[in-house]
Amino acid sequence: MPLLLIPALLLSLLAMLLLLWPLGLWQRYRVGRARRRARPGWVTLNAAGLLLSSLLLLAAAMVAAIWIEDAAWNAGAGLLAGIGVGMLGLWLARFEAGNGQLYYTANAWLVLALTLLVAVRVALAGWQAWHRAWEGVPAPVPWPWLAQPASLWAIGALLLGYHLAFAVGLRRKLRRLGMLRRR
Repeated sequence: MPLLLIPALLLSLLAMLLLLWPLGLWQRYRVGRARRRARPGWVTLNAAGLLLSSLLLLAAAMVAAIWIEDAAWNAGAGLLAGIGVGMLGLWLARFEAGNGQLYYTANAWLVLALTLLVAVRVALAGWQAWHRAWEGVPAPVPWPWLAQPASLWAIGALLLGYHLAFAVGLRRKLRRLGMLRRR
């Protein structure tokens, strides 16, 4: 009898996750466009961590390229595209400096676009899995390149590149304003 509860528990957990997913996306959007204070130590740590993460992502994509065709190329292209989007994000962001502090607000449209990109890719993956489980064949998609496994590398790298460029640009702005300690 207790073994019968396991599938019911797993299904209820899955249903709860599916119901909470839109709330999580809304929270991600709301926090992404909020006004924040740029704390020099955290900005530096964030930039260093994102640089390390980018290097690890590229190394992992090179290893994954053994099994997933074009994974390394897509990760590299996504990272470069993300750096470009991050520089655009810096240009569109609103900065307020005063009393020795820097505040910034990311562009709401850019945050919305990146959030929707993640939502669409996750929804597409779920739809493909559902379609394959019930029909046994891959689901038809409007953009075939998006259905490729290597597109996950590209989208992940794009998001990582965006945040890396934004953090490095924020650090440079803090240094230019004299708010970053020099050694």
